[in-house]
Amino acid sequence: MEKDTNILAIEGDINFSEERRRWDQEISDPLTRKILDDDARYFLHQSMSTPCLDVLEHSKGSGMTTLSGRYLLDFHGNNVHQLGYGNEYVINRIQEQMETLSFSPRRYTNQPAVELAEKLASLLPGDLNRCLFAPGGTSAVGIALKLARLVTGKYKVISLYDSFHGASLDAISVGGEAVFRKYMGPMMPGVVSIPPPTTYRGIFGHNEADQLKYADYLEYVIEKEGDIGAFIAETVRNTDVQIPSKAYWQKVREICTKHGVLLILDEIPIALGRTGKMFAFENFGIEPDILCLGKGLGGGIIPFAAIVTRDRFNIANDVSLGHYTHEKNPLGSVAALSTIRYIEDKKLLEKVAENGSYMLDRLNRLKKQFPLIGDIRGLGFLWGIELVKDQLTKEKATEEAEKILYDCMRNGLSFKVSQGNVLQLSPALTISHEELQTALSILMVVFDKYSEH
Repeated sequence: MEKDTNILAIEGDINFSEERRRWDQEISDPLTRKILDDDARYFLHQSMSTPCLDVLEHSKGSGMTTLSGRYLLDFHGNNVHQLGYGNEYVINRIQEQMETLSFSPRRYTNQPAVELAEKLASLLPGDLNRCLFAPGGTSAVGIALKLARLVTGKYKVISLYDSFHGASLDAISVGGEAVFRKYMGPMMPGVVSIPPPTTYRGIFGHNEADQLKYADYLEYVIEKEGDIGAFIAETVRNTDVQIPSKAYWQKVREICTKHGVLLILDEIPIALGRTGKMFAFENFGIEPDILCLGKGLGGGIIPFAAIVTRDRFNIANDVSLGHYTHEKNPLGSVAALSTIRYIEDKKLLEKVAENGSYMLDRLNRLKKQFPLIGDIRGLGFLWGIELVKDQLTKEKATEEAEKILYDCMRNGLSFKVSQGNVLQLSPALTISHEELQTALSILMVVFDKYSEH
């Protein structure tokens, strides 16, 4: 099947591009080379994944070390590394749990699962007190979509273009990234996609005030379409870092309440402190009807996810919404409890807010120095650097973004490229100020190489 490089260049970094081939040719360590070749031989190849970049041997704190000895500060981490790699507090709690109860079959409960459910309820506002656990974020999204149908009696869902909610068929149906949807045939029926609220490339304008037009469009579709049961969205778009205004989210909340539409917020990659708040929606003065959590919830160790919803939506006695084998996984529950407690005990939210301001200052100085940077946007420890060939036309600098990615990795900094031209930076919340300075210095050196003066 012919590779659609145009779509891939828009959606993320490409694992069969010329820059990737050049990177691959530089790997000379014999054992690394053998493992990469064996990996490529036995795993199904897929976009932005296999063939792989390198072979990891060790990870700790803010970074990871390859088999050949290269150390990389990890500013991607698949968003599971809120507490960094190999957090000893979480590991010790999991090890203790493994010695008593390592698995809990369905129809039974256990103390860690109940404690986690109670803890989540205590952290969330209003009557967001009911939860279900799942083995991963995609599964949590599936539960949320099923619950919305049950509660409202309506099957239609509104979602946003460019969004990501997981890789299963139901999740890609409400997701907006073409690289997951192409060749897949008919999606789940009843999904209506609308434009996301963006500023730098917004179709309704580029100012924060223009974002209310996106909310107006949401209401227009609800009224015209009929039978809309839910609106699902990322509170903050993770991959290319799109941050709606507070006014937008408050208008959306008002619209959903007015029309009886459930607001499902997907915070799987961004909750648990990444935006400087435990939950991203706290930045906007709203609350969801269903909240999806995952990734970092397992402490970077156990695959674990959850949905939390309102007391009055506890109406599924005769329906299996999740029914997953590892639903009340005591190891995942302990990992999640330990993650939350570590964030609280170490006051990581305050640290993220402080260092987030530092990142904003440093990145804005970078933008002033290099015309290649068209936009800087972010919140807490989630930042996007959008690269353009021309600041007036905003033509995407996709080739430059990929070159910068690989040169940064050669210098010890790993991150993700999204939408083809956005460098997404999401360090561990536990990163030291010195490590943060090192990462930003690497960016400065590499940008200096690729920018015109």
